[in-house]
Amino acid sequence: MPFGADRVRIDLACGVGADGHWRGWCTVRVAAGALRALGLHPDQPTARVTGPSPPRWWHAAAERDAWRGPGG
Repeated sequence: MPFGADRVRIDLACGVGADGHWRGWCTVRVAAGALRALGLHPDQPTARVTGPSPPRWWHAAAERDAWRGPGG
C-alpha cells in the first residue's frame, strides 16, 4: 500500500436487503494528506478529469468482470 494503515479506515456492515437476501457493504476512507501524496487530492490538478469518459460498453464490461471474481 502506498501509505500507512493508520491513514485508511474501512467500515463493514451487513444486513438483509429489500429482496430478503443478505448484503454486505464496505466504506473505505483515506486521509486527505495520503491522497495528496499520490496526486489524488481534489485540490490538485492531477485529480481532475482531463479527457472524455470511456464509452458505456467499457463501464458495463468492467462491472460484469468485477462480479465474476478472480479467474472469471
